[in-house]
Amino acid sequence: MKTMKTDSKCPTNIWHPCTQMKDLETHPLLEIERGEGVYLIDRNGKRYIDAVSSWWVNLFGHCNPRLTNALKKQADRLEHVIFAGATHKPAEEVAEGLLALTPPELNKIFFADNGSSAVESAMKMSYGYRRNTGSHRKNRYAFLTDGYHGETLGCLSVCGETLYTDLYGDIMIDNIKVLGPDCFRCPCGKKRGGCSAECFSFMEKALRENAGILTAVLIEPLIQCAGGFRMYPPEYLVKLRRLTTELDIHLIFDEIAVGFGRTGTMFALEQAGVCPDMLCLSKGITSGYLPLSAVLTTDEIFYGFYDDYSAGKAFLHSHSYTGNPLACSVAAETLKIFRDENVIENNKPKFAHMRKCIEEAFGGHPNVGEIRHTGFVSAVELVKNKEGNLPFESGLRTGFQIYRKAVEKGALLRNLGDIIYFMPPYIISRDETETLVDIARESVKEVLG
Repeated sequence: MKTMKTDSKCPTNIWHPCTQMKDLETHPLLEIERGEGVYLIDRNGKRYIDAVSSWWVNLFGHCNPRLTNALKKQADRLEHVIFAGATHKPAEEVAEGLLALTPPELNKIFFADNGSSAVESAMKMSYGYRRNTGSHRKNRYAFLTDGYHGETLGCLSVCGETLYTDLYGDIMIDNIKVLGPDCFRCPCGKKRGGCSAECFSFMEKALRENAGILTAVLIEPLIQCAGGFRMYPPEYLVKLRRLTTELDIHLIFDEIAVGFGRTGTMFALEQAGVCPDMLCLSKGITSGYLPLSAVLTTDEIFYGFYDDYSAGKAFLHSHSYTGNPLACSVAAETLKIFRDENVIENNKPKFAHMRKCIEEAFGGHPNVGEIRHTGFVSAVELVKNKEGNLPFESGLRTGFQIYRKAVEKGALLRNLGDIIYFMPPYIISRDETETLVDIARESVKEVLG
């Protein structure tokens, strides 16, 4: 094999995402050769538990026989076809399956090829609907602090995490940021589990003051993943749906990270008993095999674009790999696994056991500010001082140090700042869960004592 050219500093020509490349001088890349169940295996045969489902996408394990077989069979039939003016059975199966699992008001589906693309599509649908129906002044979006919806420019304009946005502020749309729910450091002085989402008052004020220019609100229901695994009660969503309906503001749920069982129900919206105007899905939709995303929406929005071509109202938005048959075939099989193996119910004792292990491992630790759980997602937030829940200085990179220790011990347990989180594939066993938590505990102990 030809050796790639590199310069004298960086050991690779490949620019990796979400990575300070200079770190590779002291922390080499994991050279992953293959996957097997919950394990990733490097070129030397070392095994790592995939504690983060390879960026939250893998539901049923690496090289899952059912999913691999579905992909192989489809590759022998059709690899891709332009989706403008054409269709195919895998896309129809996925559409039918998703529409059957979501509220009846969501009866139209638009395919894209990654999470950011889905969010951009939804944002354009919302404003396009306004233009087509004579409400073009409604051209801004509201979003939450610590919210995250992707990193293309439109998505960044509704991203509440300044780590991603500060560099690009001068070239982004000016949208409306709203103080979001934070049950760990509650702005209203309430305690987790003992409130009625009083923090919604910040959103209510923003929406009422800006109703004339707001076309939509974007929100990650129940868990703000990339923004620090902030978890909040369904009541917030109930209040938000009620108010957005009253003020004629579209409600866009971004369930890209939390959909497909992560919150304990197939979709987080079920726990609030509400239906958004648009639902964005991706990540687990193919169980990590291939990129695919979708936006589910209502007849009202769909028919805002439905007219003679000469009216100029068509939704002229496209991606080359929209509705890719290979991706759709794996997505269709993913939905069948949920059905055939009763995944949502069978997950409940698994994530209960994971919670128990985590509570026993980290409860009472002097640097653990909070342990929080929603469905098959658990997060341990580390603090310098419990009095006031003061964070560590960012320059210490405490969470990153723990992540590196865990890798040495055989677990891909990526940190998010100083938060250690657990989002493993659903097929993880009790023994593997216990091993993973043991590695996490030992890694924290070696860094913090």
